[in-house]
Amino acid sequence: MRARFTKSLSRSGNVKRILSALLALSLPAAASAHAVFSEQDAEAGAYYAGFLRITHGCGASPTVAVRIEIPEGVLSAKPQPKPGWELTIERQTLPKPVAGEGGSMITERVSAVTWRGKLPVDQFDQFGLAMKLPDTSGPLFFPTVQSCEVGANEWTDIPPSAEAWHSVEHPAPMLVLSGGMAMEGHSGHH
Repeated sequence: MRARFTKSLSRSGNVKRILSALLALSLPAAASAHAVFSEQDAEAGAYYAGFLRITHGCGASPTVAVRIEIPEGVLSAKPQPKPGWELTIERQTLPKPVAGEGGSMITERVSAVTWRGKLPVDQFDQFGLAMKLPDTSGPLFFPTVQSCEVGANEWTDIPPSAEAWHSVEHPAPMLVLSGGMAMEGHSGHH
């Protein structure tokens, strides 16, 4: 009976239709995947080293660039280079210089980071950032654009609260900052 069913499907061309239907059913699951930080909770005022995960392409198109905007409250951010990827760092002049660690004055900050390379759709990767986080608790959003050979995923929607993150269609990656840290010494370095 199974052989007759398979033969019947093959003859009538239904195999292609069934495979297309199965592929269409799998797309909503892929579309619901988001760009997220590997560790989403962090301490306000602390040093944070983490990774933004990209787990899929744009449909069947591979990722060729990932651009992360750094929120204004983050005055110090350092991207991790990736072998085989080109790294571009955008900087923004601060309206007024700010005292940094050790008394040096900070006159500009990293406003965005872009990695350019190629990430096939059947693989995932992580894009590393080390940052000095702001002292205030609450959600911190990192609007991200994932460019592909064809199309893009714009993870740029900012929800009204951390709890509403899943309520927006393309949520910006988020860190949730809690508490605060003692500013004595360098106990918060990671």
